[in-house]
Amino acid sequence: MKELFERVKTGAVAGILRVLLILPLGVSAAVVEGLPNFTKLVKEQMPAVVSISVSQKRTMPSIPGMEPFSQSPDDLPYDELPEFFRRFFEDRGMAPGPSPHPEPREFESQAQGSGSILTEDGYILTNHHVVEDAGDITVRLFDHREFKARVVGSDKRSDIALIKIDTDGLPVIKTGTSKELEIGEWVMAIGSPFGFEMSATAGIVSAKARNISEGDNRFNYVPFIQTDVAINPGNSGGPLFNLDGEVVGVNSIIFSKSGGYMGLSFAIPIEVAMDVVKQIKNGGHVTRGWLGVLIQPVTSDLAESFGMDRPVGALVAQVVEDSPASKSDLQVGDVIMEFNGHFVESNSHLPPIVGRTPVGYPVPVKVMREGRELVVQVVIGELPSDDELAIAKADTVEEEKVEQVITERLGMTLREIPQEIRESRSIHSGGVFIESVESGSVADRFGLKSGDVISRVNYVVVEGVDHLLQLLDRLPQGRGVPVYVVRENGPIFLALRIP
Repeated sequence: MKELFERVKTGAVAGILRVLLILPLGVSAAVVEGLPNFTKLVKEQMPAVVSISVSQKRTMPSIPGMEPFSQSPDDLPYDELPEFFRRFFEDRGMAPGPSPHPEPREFESQAQGSGSILTEDGYILTNHHVVEDAGDITVRLFDHREFKARVVGSDKRSDIALIKIDTDGLPVIKTGTSKELEIGEWVMAIGSPFGFEMSATAGIVSAKARNISEGDNRFNYVPFIQTDVAINPGNSGGPLFNLDGEVVGVNSIIFSKSGGYMGLSFAIPIEVAMDVVKQIKNGGHVTRGWLGVLIQPVTSDLAESFGMDRPVGALVAQVVEDSPASKSDLQVGDVIMEFNGHFVESNSHLPPIVGRTPVGYPVPVKVMREGRELVVQVVIGELPSDDELAIAKADTVEEEKVEQVITERLGMTLREIPQEIRESRSIHSGGVFIESVESGSVADRFGLKSGDVISRVNYVVVEGVDHLLQLLDRLPQGRGVPVYVVRENGPIFLALRIP
């Protein structure tokens, strides 16, 4: 026996033996290690999960000698979604791509998703993109009965939809709260991946309050739950359970280069989903609070330049015209630290907090401005439609000048702002245009790019090229200062440190 112990001190066998030595008879290693048994959970909750089949009219380019695909492409073109993020409700045939023949052809496609039964009389929770532009919707229950469904209401910004089937006596889900979820906690999903109905997969919570907008504001108002639960096309709209059998999220998005599961799945918190369901039931319209600012993260360099001890909050890069923010004392360069009593840990935390704020009421907003804290009162408005959010362009522009100045110290060429740039970026006055940036220069290292417009330096509005050079000469060496830059895709703050 002593010889056996010596042989198994290391490696997997040693680990197994150590576990077996401390286990009482009849107890499994899984129990000792705290691994959950999902058997009871699946049996109790699976009857309240449904499979959803959707027929949709689609138009695709016609290719001579080929019939339309029997399986549909993604419900949105790849180039309209943030890079790598894909919705996953439908069984793909092939990704959309260019066609050698320009004439479109209409055909009917079939797609699949999942859902949760909310009420005994047939209200079902699912994703907006599952039923968007749907023709016929068929719901298949756990006992194999099928019903035609209708859309009661749908909300694109949260990707939540409520549908209804005409029956009663149905099993229903039990809703919980995502607020009590902890990173590392076990969770389980039930759905119909690739059409395989009532499939259960499990994993852990990887992160909370994830913002995955990647510049696409469709997802700004959802603090996603990130998990490593195996999710694939067909799982969309299905429930995410905790170990108490409560639904804590609605599976909606995956991160994928291939279209399939790669270890990153995202669910809509159940509180967000049920708030949308309540508003749809009460009035058919979803209302969200609107502040009217464009924000960016606070980096370590920016935090230093603002006199902050750590990078937290949401930095106001632009105040939208005719918005609630524009009618308050909020200013570009403010770092929003608290909103209506809620601490703002990062820029991604702010939109969901604002979205849940009642419209028409004043709320306190604590900001950091030029090294000091102050509180601004803002009366929250209702979030407009996407089309209404377009920012008005400036009515007047200044005459274009083309004289260029090279700053060898920073490695960039400057000029007055071209007229078309002022118009397209709504720059009313001031600012300097960067014609080019030398690779490896100080300007390059700190993120300045050709085509940028430098609008402010260390809180001072730049009035022209000569004024900018004067401001740069007066900057303290070795300490970062905030520089406000207006780019083609929006304004941004950078921290510039003069060597």
